[in-house]
Amino acid sequence: MPTPIERILKPQLRDIGGFQVKRLLPGFPNKMVGPFIFLDHMGPVSFGVGQGIDVRPHPHIGLATVTYLFDGAILHRDSLGSVQPIQPGDVNWMTAGRGVVHSERTPPEDRVSRSSLHGIQTWVALPKAFEEIEPSFSHHPSATLPMITQPGVSMRLIAGSAFGARSPVPTFSETCYLAVHVGRESRFVLPPEHEERAIYVVEGAVSSDGQAIPLHHLAVLAAGESVEVRGVSESKLLVLGGARMDGDRHAWWNFVSSSKQRIERAKQDWRDGRFAMVPGESDWIPLPER
Repeated sequence: MPTPIERILKPQLRDIGGFQVKRLLPGFPNKMVGPFIFLDHMGPVSFGVGQGIDVRPHPHIGLATVTYLFDGAILHRDSLGSVQPIQPGDVNWMTAGRGVVHSERTPPEDRVSRSSLHGIQTWVALPKAFEEIEPSFSHHPSATLPMITQPGVSMRLIAGSAFGARSPVPTFSETCYLAVHVGRESRFVLPPEHEERAIYVVEGAVSSDGQAIPLHHLAVLAAGESVEVRGVSESKLLVLGGARMDGDRHAWWNFVSSSKQRIERAKQDWRDGRFAMVPGESDWIPLPER
């Protein structure tokens, strides 16, 4: 009998300026799942007094960044003038389009005592028609996001559509992005409404139609099938995916594009200081050597 899981992607550890993250996308052989081309699991990590994350200003093109936290806080600043702290359950969505610069730091008020951080950052590739759109930023408090409940299961719809609900977060292609809490021995059935789908286990233990999905692994699901997900223990999951992207995407550092030449131009623009900078920030991350 065919399994609803096509493959399971292992996490790769990456250092992003003082602490490690678990990176699931881009992976092999799945560079993308729907529009999602990047997935980093941050933490959980604890910081001492005066400590925190300091991701200096850096550029993006051709994508949207999506930040979602389970614990802690991040202060987002960007070249559009946005200054927005994000708290657990909220969504920060920044559309880079033709180019934007942002920084991500632990808020000053959180550094006066011990603090923690636990969250997910994803990048969503933009369809070709929107790759050069004007950059924009939107913040969506948790109370504005649809909640979907079933016995023993609660889901927050971060972006896109699922189970007949639609998130107010702006998207440019069909998208599904859910934060799911499933109780021990509780279950839900994921319908085949989206072309590409995957499940990421943040905490706990779950199975899909009897097949275990390991902790901190990304299970890429078969298309066109309903998939039962059961909590072996109380668990946190992400369900993500959507329509297949309209062609391959090239990714280099913080740049995503359907054109290699466009990425080369973005590299030169960052070297030459042609990106708008973040008000109130004087430092930046140099272009990597490779």
